[in-house]
Amino acid sequence: MVTPSPASASAPAARLVPGLALGAAVAAVAFALKWSGLPGLSTLSPLMLAILVGMAVRNTAGRPEAARPGLAFALRAPLRLGIVLLGLQVTLGEILGIGVAGLALLAFALVSTFLMTVWLGERLGVAPGLARLIAAGTGICGASAIVATNTVVRDNDESVAYALATVTLFGTLAMFAYPVLGGWLPLSERGYGLWTGASVHEVAQVVAAGFARGQHTGEFATVAKLARVLMLAPLVLLLGLWTTRRAAGTSAQGRAPMPWFVFGFLAMVLLAGSGWVPDELRARCNLLTQMLLALALAAVGLETDIRRLVAQGWRPLALGALATLWIAATTLGLSLLWDR
Repeated sequence: MVTPSPASASAPAARLVPGLALGAAVAAVAFALKWSGLPGLSTLSPLMLAILVGMAVRNTAGRPEAARPGLAFALRAPLRLGIVLLGLQVTLGEILGIGVAGLALLAFALVSTFLMTVWLGERLGVAPGLARLIAAGTGICGASAIVATNTVVRDNDESVAYALATVTLFGTLAMFAYPVLGGWLPLSERGYGLWTGASVHEVAQVVAAGFARGQHTGEFATVAKLARVLMLAPLVLLLGLWTTRRAAGTSAQGRAPMPWFVFGFLAMVLLAGSGWVPDELRARCNLLTQMLLALALAAVGLETDIRRLVAQGWRPLALGALATLWIAATTLGLSLLWDR
C-alpha cells in the first residue's frame, strides 16, 4: 500500500484556501457595514449583507475560478455547523412560556404558509425548488431557513439568492409597517409581540419591530420568533425524508441527503436549557453562528449571476408578496383571538 506524502495529502485542503479567504473577506465586509452605523444598513442582518456584497463582487469584479472549491466547501461544513450552533439561542423553557395556544398559532402559521406558498407556486409557474425556499424563508426564519432547506431541496445558487432577496424585501417592509399598524390595532403588548414573532421573516427584523413597541413587547416577540426557529428542525427533516422517498421511487442515480445536522441543532437546544452553558458563552456562540452563516451566504452571493437571477422573472417575487400577506393576515386574526 502506498502512503500518500504530506504534500499530496495537503493538496485538497490547499485548493480550498482561495475560496474560503474570499468568502471570509466578503463576510468581514458585511459585519463592518452592519456595525458602521450607516443609515439603513443597521437594520439588515450580516447574513443579508453578506449575500449582497458577494453578489456585488461577483457581478462587477468577477469570481476567480480558483475560488470555486473553497466556496463550495463553505456551503457544506461551515453552514451545517452554523445551523447546529443556532440551537443554543433558544431553550425549551422559553418556548413553553408562550403557552399551548401560542405555540399552536406558530405551528399553524408555519404549516399553512408553507403549503399555501408551494401550492401558489405551482399555479404561478414558479420552479418547485424555488417555491419551497420562499415558503421556508417566509414561514420560519428568513435566510437561515432558506440555506438549511436548500441542503435537501438542492436548488441552484440563483434560486437561493432570489429567495433571500424576496424574504429580505418583504421582511424589511414588514419591519417598518408593523409598529405603525400595531398602533391602530386592538392588540395588547403580548398580542402584538406574538403577531410580530409569528409573521416577520428575520430575527433581526422581529427585534426591530418588536422593541419599537416597548421592552416587554420586544422580548416576547423575540421568544415567539425563536420558537419558529426551533420549527426549522422538523421541517428540514420532513423535507429530507420526502425527498429521499421520492428519489428512491425514481430511476435517478444518487440518493437525497438526510440532514443529520438537524439532530445537532436539537441537541444544542436541549443543552441551552440545561443550565450548563453560561449566558456569556451563548452570546459568543451567537456571534460565531452569525459568522459561519455569513460565510456560507457570502459564498452564495459570489456564485450568483444577476443576469440569471433576473431571468427568473416576476412570478417568484409575486409569490413572496402573497406568502407574506398570507402569514401576516392569518397570524393577525389568530393573535386577535389569542389576545382576548
